[in-house]
Amino acid sequence: MSGGPALVLASTSPYRRGLLSRLGLPFDAIPPGVDEAALQGESPADLVVRLAAAKAAAVAALHPGARVIGSDQVADFDGAVLGKPGSRERAIEQLQAMSGRSVAFRTAVAVAANGRVASALDTTLVRFRRLDRAAIERYVDREQPYDCAGSFRSEGFGIVLFEAIETRDPTALVGLPLIETARLLRDSGLPLP
Repeated sequence: MSGGPALVLASTSPYRRGLLSRLGLPFDAIPPGVDEAALQGESPADLVVRLAAAKAAAVAALHPGARVIGSDQVADFDGAVLGKPGSRERAIEQLQAMSGRSVAFRTAVAVAANGRVASALDTTLVRFRRLDRAAIERYVDREQPYDCAGSFRSEGFGIVLFEAIETRDPTALVGLPLIETARLLRDSGLPLP
Protein backbone atom coordinates (compact mmCIF):
# COMPACT_ATOMS: atom_id res chain seq x y z
CA MET A 1 0.00 0.00 0.00
CA SER A 2 3.12 2.19 0.13
CA GLY A 3 2.21 4.36 3.09
CA GLY A 4 -1.38 5.10 2.10
CA PRO A 5 -4.24 4.84 4.56
CA ALA A 6 -5.33 1.34 5.57
CA LEU A 7 -8.93 2.37 6.30
CA VAL A 8 -10.76 5.26 4.70
CA LEU A 9 -14.20 6.71 5.29
CA ALA A 10 -15.50 8.15 2.02
CA SER A 11 -17.44 10.94 3.69
CA THR A 12 -17.32 14.49 4.98
CA SER A 13 -20.02 13.80 7.58
CA PRO A 14 -18.97 14.53 11.17
CA TYR A 15 -21.71 12.12 12.30
CA ARG A 16 -20.22 9.23 10.32
CA ARG A 17 -16.70 10.08 11.48
CA GLY A 18 -17.88 10.02 15.09
CA LEU A 19 -19.63 6.69 14.65
CA LEU A 20 -16.71 5.01 12.88
CA SER A 21 -14.32 6.18 15.60
CA ARG A 22 -16.30 3.98 18.02
CA LEU A 23 -14.68 0.93 16.41
CA GLY A 24 -11.29 2.11 17.68
CA LEU A 25 -9.59 1.83 14.30
CA PRO A 26 -7.41 4.57 12.79
CA PHE A 27 -8.89 5.92 9.57
CA ASP A 28 -8.76 8.85 7.19
CA ALA A 29 -11.88 10.66 5.98
CA ILE A 30 -11.86 11.71 2.34
CA PRO A 31 -14.67 13.42 0.39
CA PRO A 32 -15.97 10.99 -2.25
CA GLY A 33 -16.97 13.58 -4.87
CA VAL A 34 -19.94 11.53 -6.07
CA ASP A 35 -23.05 13.01 -7.70
CA GLU A 36 -25.86 12.16 -5.28
CA ALA A 37 -28.77 12.79 -7.63
CA ALA A 38 -31.33 10.01 -7.87
CA LEU A 39 -31.82 8.24 -11.16
CA GLN A 40 -35.25 8.46 -12.73
CA GLY A 41 -37.57 5.91 -11.13
CA GLU A 42 -34.97 4.84 -8.55
CA SER A 43 -36.40 3.75 -5.21
CA PRO A 44 -35.01 5.29 -2.01
CA ALA A 45 -33.48 1.92 -1.03
CA ASP A 46 -31.83 1.45 -4.42
CA LEU A 47 -30.57 5.04 -4.33
CA VAL A 48 -28.73 4.70 -1.01
CA VAL A 49 -27.22 1.32 -1.87
CA ARG A 50 -25.97 2.67 -5.21
CA LEU A 51 -24.56 5.84 -3.63
CA ALA A 52 -22.83 4.02 -0.76
CA ALA A 53 -21.13 1.69 -3.26
CA ALA A 54 -20.25 4.57 -5.61
CA LYS A 55 -18.66 6.57 -2.78
CA ALA A 56 -16.60 3.59 -1.61
CA ALA A 57 -15.50 2.73 -5.17
CA ALA A 58 -14.59 6.34 -6.04
CA VAL A 59 -12.26 6.72 -3.08
CA ALA A 60 -10.90 3.16 -3.42
CA ALA A 61 -9.81 4.01 -6.95
CA LEU A 62 -7.58 6.73 -5.46
CA HIS A 63 -6.31 4.52 -2.62
CA PRO A 64 -5.68 1.01 -3.94
CA GLY A 65 -5.08 -1.44 -1.13
CA ALA A 66 -7.15 0.49 1.39
CA ARG A 67 -10.47 -0.64 2.80
CA VAL A 68 -12.91 2.14 1.96
CA ILE A 69 -16.27 2.65 3.64
CA GLY A 70 -19.04 4.52 1.84
CA SER A 71 -22.45 5.26 3.28
CA ASP A 72 -25.62 7.10 2.39
CA GLN A 73 -28.98 7.74 4.03
CA VAL A 74 -32.38 9.05 3.01
CA ALA A 75 -35.71 9.49 4.68
CA ASP A 76 -38.25 7.45 2.70
CA PHE A 77 -41.62 9.13 3.20
CA ASP A 78 -44.27 7.17 1.33
CA GLY A 79 -41.75 6.33 -1.40
CA ALA A 80 -40.48 9.90 -1.76
CA VAL A 81 -37.00 10.93 -0.66
CA LEU A 82 -36.78 13.61 2.01
CA GLY A 83 -33.30 15.07 1.91
CA LYS A 84 -31.50 17.47 4.17
CA PRO A 85 -33.71 20.51 4.65
CA GLY A 86 -30.99 23.16 4.40
CA SER A 87 -33.14 25.87 6.01
CA ARG A 88 -35.39 26.55 8.98
CA GLU A 89 -38.57 26.79 6.90
CA ARG A 90 -37.86 23.58 5.00
CA ALA A 91 -37.12 21.74 8.28
CA ILE A 92 -40.44 22.95 9.71
CA GLU A 93 -42.26 21.83 6.54
CA GLN A 94 -40.68 18.37 6.69
CA LEU A 95 -41.52 17.87 10.36
CA GLN A 96 -45.10 19.08 9.83
CA ALA A 97 -45.53 16.56 7.01
CA MET A 98 -44.17 13.72 9.18
CA SER A 99 -46.22 14.61 12.26
CA GLY A 100 -48.22 11.58 13.41
CA ARG A 101 -46.75 9.45 10.60
CA SER A 102 -44.09 6.79 10.14
CA VAL A 103 -40.98 7.33 8.05
CA ALA A 104 -38.49 4.69 6.91
CA PHE A 105 -34.87 5.77 7.10
CA ARG A 106 -32.79 3.83 4.58
CA THR A 107 -29.10 3.70 5.46
CA ALA A 108 -26.65 1.83 3.26
CA VAL A 109 -23.02 1.03 3.86
CA ALA A 110 -20.49 -0.37 1.41
CA VAL A 111 -16.92 -1.54 1.84
CA ALA A 112 -14.52 -1.54 -1.09
CA ALA A 113 -11.56 -3.86 -0.53
CA ASN A 114 -9.49 -6.27 -2.54
CA GLY A 115 -11.05 -5.11 -5.81
CA ARG A 116 -14.62 -5.80 -4.66
CA VAL A 117 -17.44 -3.73 -3.22
CA ALA A 118 -19.87 -5.32 -0.78
CA SER A 119 -22.87 -3.47 0.61
CA ALA A 120 -25.69 -3.75 3.13
CA LEU A 121 -28.92 -1.87 3.76
CA ASP A 122 -30.54 -1.02 7.09
CA THR A 123 -34.10 0.23 7.42
CA THR A 124 -35.12 2.06 10.57
CA LEU A 125 -38.77 2.92 11.05
CA VAL A 126 -39.45 6.13 13.00
CA ARG A 127 -42.96 6.88 14.25
CA PHE A 128 -43.43 10.58 14.91
CA ARG A 129 -45.81 11.77 17.58
CA ARG A 130 -48.39 14.41 16.66
CA LEU A 131 -46.53 17.70 16.59
CA ASP A 132 -48.01 21.18 16.54
CA ARG A 133 -46.19 23.99 14.78
CA ALA A 134 -45.05 25.62 18.04
CA ALA A 135 -43.39 22.38 19.21
CA ILE A 136 -41.72 21.96 15.82
CA GLU A 137 -40.43 25.53 15.86
CA ARG A 138 -39.05 25.11 19.39
CA TYR A 139 -37.24 21.97 18.32
CA VAL A 140 -35.88 23.43 15.07
CA ASP A 141 -34.71 26.62 16.78
CA ARG A 142 -32.97 24.64 19.51
CA GLU A 143 -31.23 22.03 17.37
CA GLN A 144 -31.06 23.60 13.87
CA PRO A 145 -31.02 20.19 12.12
CA TYR A 146 -30.59 21.63 8.64
CA ASP A 147 -27.90 19.11 7.63
CA CYS A 148 -29.87 16.01 8.68
CA ALA A 149 -32.14 13.90 6.49
CA GLY A 150 -35.64 14.23 7.96
CA SER A 151 -34.84 17.43 9.89
CA PHE A 152 -33.89 15.91 13.25
CA ARG A 153 -31.00 14.50 15.25
CA SER A 154 -32.08 11.35 17.06
CA GLU A 155 -28.87 11.38 19.07
CA GLY A 156 -29.80 14.79 20.40
CA PHE A 157 -33.01 16.53 21.43
CA GLY A 158 -34.81 15.12 18.37
CA ILE A 159 -35.68 12.01 20.34
CA VAL A 160 -38.60 13.94 21.90
CA LEU A 161 -40.30 14.04 18.49
CA PHE A 162 -40.93 10.28 18.36
CA GLU A 163 -43.39 7.72 19.63
CA ALA A 164 -41.12 4.83 18.69
CA ILE A 165 -38.06 3.74 16.73
CA GLU A 166 -37.89 0.25 15.24
CA THR A 167 -34.40 -0.80 14.21
CA ARG A 168 -31.86 -3.60 14.18
CA ASP A 169 -29.02 -1.11 14.61
CA PRO A 170 -29.47 2.16 16.54
CA THR A 171 -26.38 3.68 14.90
CA ALA A 172 -27.99 3.46 11.45
CA LEU A 173 -30.36 6.32 12.17
CA VAL A 174 -27.38 8.56 12.96
CA GLY A 175 -25.87 7.76 9.56
CA LEU A 176 -23.64 4.66 9.63
CA PRO A 177 -24.93 1.21 10.58
CA LEU A 178 -22.01 -0.03 12.66
CA ILE A 179 -23.26 -3.61 12.97
CA GLU A 180 -23.21 -4.04 9.19
CA THR A 181 -20.04 -1.95 8.86
CA ALA A 182 -18.21 -4.26 11.27
CA ARG A 183 -19.54 -7.33 9.44
CA LEU A 184 -18.43 -6.02 6.04
CA LEU A 185 -14.99 -5.13 7.42
CA ARG A 186 -14.59 -8.62 8.92
CA ASP A 187 -15.76 -10.14 5.62
CA SER A 188 -13.05 -8.11 3.84
CA GLY A 189 -10.42 -9.73 6.05
CA LEU A 190 -9.99 -7.02 8.69
CA PRO A 191 -9.85 -8.68 12.13
CA LEU A 192 -12.24 -7.11 14.62
CA PRO A 193 -13.15 -8.47 18.04
